[in-house]
Amino acid sequence: MRRIWYLLLILIGIILVGALFIWRNIPVGEPITINGITVPALPTLDQDLVVQGEPLYAQHCASCHGANLEGVPDWKTIQPDGKYLPPPQDSSGHTWHHSDDLLFSGIADGGDPSYSDMPGFRDILTDEEMNSILTFIKSSWGQEEREFQWWISAKDQ
Repeated sequence: MRRIWYLLLILIGIILVGALFIWRNIPVGEPITINGITVPALPTLDQDLVVQGEPLYAQHCASCHGANLEGVPDWKTIQPDGKYLPPPQDSSGHTWHHSDDLLFSGIADGGDPSYSDMPGFRDILTDEEMNSILTFIKSSWGQEEREFQWWISAKDQ
């Protein structure tokens, strides 16, 4: 009788682990509609990428964008050379206004040199590492920012 209970517990554990694996990659919630354009529900963030991205952000991004993603004071003010200072990457900034493709391109190729000193990281980081940094940054955003940024990314695909 004990053996049956052990087997039953093991089976339940396997089912729960399988369900969790499947669930974490499925969008949760309702489709998002903005300006009459509907996209699928917001997908959950891959927590493995969040964990991988945090130390990469600390190593490659925090010196400019801040250890807490806070950016530089007066980041909205154009400097005498016509450039902007590094903006926040959290919800207080504007990063969430841009698509995944544009954000990835900004990390890989750097900012537009006419208004930014951000270097590119294509020769330093792999695509997966850059994606994990983006996922870490997204994990700091509020629900509304995440939904809007997802909508911007998904509407043209």
